[in-house]
Amino acid sequence: MREQPQTSSPAELQPLRELTQRVGSNPLLTQASTGNSSAKLDGVLWIKASGRWMADAMRDDIFIPLELAEVVTRCLEQGEDPAERYPGASLETAMHAALPHRVVLHVHCVNTIAWAVRNDAPVQLQRRLQGLRWQWIPYVASGLPLSREMERALAGCPDADVFVLGNHGLVIGGDDAKAVEDLLDEVERRLAIAPRQADASDSAALREISRDSPWDLPDDDGVHALGTDSISQAILGGGLLYPCQGIFSDSRTPELFRPIACREVGEQWRSRYCNRPFLILEGRGVVVRRSMAQAELAMISGLAQVLQRLSASAPLRYLTDSEVAGISGAVAYRYRELASRSQGDGGR
Repeated sequence: MREQPQTSSPAELQPLRELTQRVGSNPLLTQASTGNSSAKLDGVLWIKASGRWMADAMRDDIFIPLELAEVVTRCLEQGEDPAERYPGASLETAMHAALPHRVVLHVHCVNTIAWAVRNDAPVQLQRRLQGLRWQWIPYVASGLPLSREMERALAGCPDADVFVLGNHGLVIGGDDAKAVEDLLDEVERRLAIAPRQADASDSAALREISRDSPWDLPDDDGVHALGTDSISQAILGGGLLYPCQGIFSDSRTPELFRPIACREVGEQWRSRYCNRPFLILEGRGVVVRRSMAQAELAMISGLAQVLQRLSASAPLRYLTDSEVAGISGAVAYRYRELASRSQGDGGR
């Protein structure tokens, strides 16, 4: 394998670092180490490393350099996922390499996801994104499968620069970081959904439940909507909506997202639920394990935000068992490990 370029970021990467930091600091755009960004400079693909937080882009060197031609010829053209060939490379490296845009941004914005999990998403998006060069990408696994779908979309619309990923998120490409950020702002404006107002949590009851237990109240009060909003609970009961939920649960353990009736919380509840990372308590709110990683806390906060933007009548498209199986095994384990490992001082 050809030796990879130096790992120190060039000055030309500064606009991308600034954009990445701004996006990563907005929990409505991306949560924890989800999302990624890249720039193609002088034949080198600079891409966010797997498991690193976009919010840290100005503080740390979170981008790794790959020879673009090598990624294309040795991986994409031969059917090998570059995330497997290059240690630490983003799970979405194939997609970034396949797109022709100089700068690429992939985010898990809650407004886009709230549209992307609907069965009628293409119709709804056509009305809202009219006039933009956009493409709908039905759900497909990350890595090479997603890059192939992106290439097919570009074959039919070569000038596309906005891609809505079914049950996943949003990808935007452009000539430079400013163009990408401007387009992101426009898409966000068009797809904005006012969140539903959930009932307040029962803090006193939650504190009593948490007393002398491994659980505590989450810092983000918005998480309590999972327990106090009946619409959110009904939606959760239908299954998993997008891959990040697979970090916590899979098709074999759907009960993790089912609310626990308060009458169940008695003398036996600690042993019965002791291995769960969080508990959704019907009509009360949510408690989380004190040992829960910041990455996992950010994920559950993002989930609550998505659900508050879905109506009771929305025709939802849940992930199938086979799709969940594809993201709940080794990939989810690797993600949890990397996301937790990347947390340094100050919760990162």
